[in-house]
Amino acid sequence: MHPTRESLLRLLVDASAPLSGDVLARHFGISRTAIWKHVRALNDSGIKVCAERGVGYRLQGDVLLASWFAERLAGAHIGSRCLVVDEVDSTNSALMRLAESGEQAPDGLVMFAERQTSGRGRLQRRWHSAERHALTMSILLRPPLPPSDVPQLSLLTALAVQRALLPFLPQVRIKWPNDILCAGRKLAGILIEMRSEPGRVQAVVVGIGLNVRPPDGGWPEEVAGIAGDVSSLSGQNLRRMDVAVALLREIDVLYRNYLRDGFAAIRDPWWQAHIASGKRVRVDNGSGYIDGIAEALDTDGALLLRTASGLERIIAGDLQLMEEGVAS
Repeated sequence: MHPTRESLLRLLVDASAPLSGDVLARHFGISRTAIWKHVRALNDSGIKVCAERGVGYRLQGDVLLASWFAERLAGAHIGSRCLVVDEVDSTNSALMRLAESGEQAPDGLVMFAERQTSGRGRLQRRWHSAERHALTMSILLRPPLPPSDVPQLSLLTALAVQRALLPFLPQVRIKWPNDILCAGRKLAGILIEMRSEPGRVQAVVVGIGLNVRPPDGGWPEEVAGIAGDVSSLSGQNLRRMDVAVALLREIDVLYRNYLRDGFAAIRDPWWQAHIASGKRVRVDNGSGYIDGIAEALDTDGALLLRTASGLERIIAGDLQLMEEGVAS
């Protein structure tokens, strides 16, 4: 983004009232006409800046600014370095390419995108995200872990998302392994991808899609009965940058604790946040259904399911809650 336009947006984001063209022209040392041209360019790019005659300019839409994140996450390991792009195939793919190139791709780097042309979720599902209404982001990590431990980062991320949303949605919960649910609606999805060599992780990309507000035209038919968003369920018109900062701070704290203390730092709080702890569930493991009671989370993150034939470890699958014998 043009530096003047980003600086202009910074002023509008933090302004409590419209800013006049005269005030902005003096601030930047340029003419009011030049300010108007920058505002027009922002509107052409999809960022809504309204001009009220005799009053000034105000930001009507919702933006993501790398400099704003850098300021508010200064001192954090995760999030103090952010990239914001207009469009990519997927943030996971784009960040992994950057990681493999070795250029400006440090541990803790975050990429946000306004649009994904090939967004994807867990189990090869497509992920729908509403432009300028959702957080579509990926985090690059280079953890000193064996590849077998990397799936634990998915559970860590789910706990971070749940904790970040608690102030807005006290009833938000996790569904194993990493779905984020509230009032029967899915708010977020998480996808972990890894590059490794025997015994050593080279790069992990943690992808997060979080619905902050509903799409202007409503949810696509195929997800209309499933998807939800934080603003609608909380009754608040939330800004994505505020939600993103809360989320990145939670991930930063949990990741530090995890590297210091291992999965034990995550296991108990994750289980307390799990919507199905101690409840009857059905798991689709790709080859069939397994019914039982969700009894515990194992020391490595596997789900321990009490079935008719005994205790079974579930490493991967799609969990469904059972209400009165009916999967939901």
